[in-house]
Amino acid sequence: QVQFVESGGGLVQPGGSLRLSCAVSGFTLDYYAIGWFRQAPGKEREGVSCISSSGGHTNYVGSAKGRFTISRDNAKNTVYLQMNNLKPEDTAVYYCAAERYSGSHCYYSGMDYWGKGTLVTVSS
Repeated sequence: QVQFVESGGGLVQPGGSLRLSCAVSGFTLDYYAIGWFRQAPGKEREGVSCISSSGGHTNYVGSAKGRFTISRDNAKNTVYLQMNNLKPEDTAVYYCAAERYSGSHCYYSGMDYWGKGTLVTVSS
C-alpha cells in the first residue's frame, strides 16, 4: 500500500524557517522524481520545487528560488523541503508527489502519487 506521510508544517512567523518531510512507504523512491507543490486558499495548486530520482537535478519556481532547498535521502525513502525566510504569501497546503521517472531532470506534471498535504501558515 502506497503511503505518503508529510510532516513539518505549522505556524511560523515571517522570516522563520520550516523543514517539510515526505516519508514514502509502499515503493522505493529510487526510480521516482519528486515534486513539492502548494495550494494557497482560493488559488490553484502550483509547483514549488522538484528533484530528480538521483538527486542530481533540482528546480525551483518563482519565489522559492534562493529560499527553499529540496533534498532527498533514498535510503530513508524520504524527501525534504527546507524553507527559509518564509513570507505570508508562502501560506498554503504543501504536497509532495512522485513521478516514476529516472531521467536526469524533474518536472511538475505526470505525477503518479500524491500525499495528502501539510499546512504551512506564515503569520505574525
